Amino acid sequence: MEPSDEKTTPSASTTSADLHSPTHDAAEAGHPLAGKPWMYRSRRIGPIYIPAYASPPFQLGLVAIVCFLCPGMFNALAGLGGGGQFDATTANNANVALYSTFSVVGFFAGTFANRMGIKLTLSLGGIGYFIYIASFLSYNRNQNGGFPIFAGALLGVCAGLLWCAQGAIMMSYPPEASKGRYISWFWMIFNFGAVLGSLIPLGQNMHSDAGGVNDGTYIGFMVLTFCGAALAWFLVDARQVQRADGSHVVLMKHPTWQSELLGLLETLKTDSWVVLLFPMFLASNWFYTYQFNDVNLARFNVRTRALNGVLYWLSQILGAYVFGYALDISRVRRSVRAKAAWAVLFVITMAIWGGGYAWQRQYTRAETSGKDYVKMDWTGGGYVGPMFLYMFYGFYDAAWQTCVYWFMGALTNNGRKLANFAGFYKGIQSAGAAIMFRIDALGAPFMNEFASCWGLLAGSLLVALPLIMMKVRDTVPLEDDIKFSDETIEEVMPTLARDDQEGKVN
Repeated sequence: MEPSDEKTTPSASTTSADLHSPTHDAAEAGHPLAGKPWMYRSRRIGPIYIPAYASPPFQLGLVAIVCFLCPGMFNALAGLGGGGQFDATTANNANVALYSTFSVVGFFAGTFANRMGIKLTLSLGGIGYFIYIASFLSYNRNQNGGFPIFAGALLGVCAGLLWCAQGAIMMSYPPEASKGRYISWFWMIFNFGAVLGSLIPLGQNMHSDAGGVNDGTYIGFMVLTFCGAALAWFLVDARQVQRADGSHVVLMKHPTWQSELLGLLETLKTDSWVVLLFPMFLASNWFYTYQFNDVNLARFNVRTRALNGVLYWLSQILGAYVFGYALDISRVRRSVRAKAAWAVLFVITMAIWGGGYAWQRQYTRAETSGKDYVKMDWTGGGYVGPMFLYMFYGFYDAAWQTCVYWFMGALTNNGRKLANFAGFYKGIQSAGAAIMFRIDALGAPFMNEFASCWGLLAGSLLVALPLIMMKVRDTVPLEDDIKFSDETIEEVMPTLARDDQEGKVN
């Protein structure tokens, strides 16, 4: 059946711009088109609805697929522990380099995203994942540890750009009422990439009880990450995006390097409360080293690690769905939802990590580091308990990340400011990861690393509580969002609201 263009009348208020709500024809809506007219027409092919190319749902879907193919494959490889190697030392050193550069570039990446634009920033970020995985293929053959360290440092620069652009899209493109769902959609698609990535080593090592993965695993990851880097070029710039009600993303029309560097400082000045979220940022990747290296790598053989990875990332998809949709329950005021989310996070922090403590008491680094140590296989006794613990760890990670993004998105709708928030998040997050990878590389006791994870997670929630109690409002007025931009209300407001204003003037 031939596709047919659909044109609908925009609603007076932005309530739900999800994958099933049609995007109107922007040319008829009365706003000037930043892109070509075809970008603003939704289509239907039989029963299948396709949002307009320049609509938030379509653009978020593209970004999610890019992250599915690039960071998703990276996560699958990391989830095997030690980058798929028998010994984690090389991967730990590469990750220290990665997260060290990531922390610096990430913190300032909002400046790059606001100056260069979302599309270019995201595109430059994708290629680093391909090079990083190629370095481990090289290491598998020649044991040259310098290449993974260089690739890790390069990936830190690239990932800082990619994740800042992704965060800005995910938090600034959707209307207020749909931010939780947009975050969940992204997180589910992105983590399905890690599920697929974990199935590759699972299939290739199904009948192997070795400690490291084979070359074919790395080659499969390289093909997928290259496709993801190429796909990023098909995004549109943020200025071309238009929501279902005709409103636009609040940005700077004429950004300069000077304006965006000053804007970074201005964000910290005008939204100084955001520093109360910094400990949550630090904690958000802190526990990955412990879970991947000190649980999965330390105790399980390669095929069981791959299975654990599949279950871990599937649990992330479930966690993102549950929390993302719960955070958008419209019959409960947003300020109340924020407090409830904090309370649920605190409860599951105590419950899941309490179970982790019982598991960690059963083994030590000295016990598992010997070459003659027999690692657990899924066919052995006692596997079911740690399997479910690892799944709960994955669910918890998605819950944490979804809530942190949602908390940031609840503070403002300004795309320029949210790019800076995303940069702060990824920069501080990566600093924590670099520190933890270094601690693990130095051979710290597993129990010490576990305690640092649990303590930081619980403590950061307490630090964030004043912001959640006092700064998350039920809605952010457009007048507040526009203050951090050189745009006018008329340029970004919903179409019908603009038409009503013009009618009153006439």
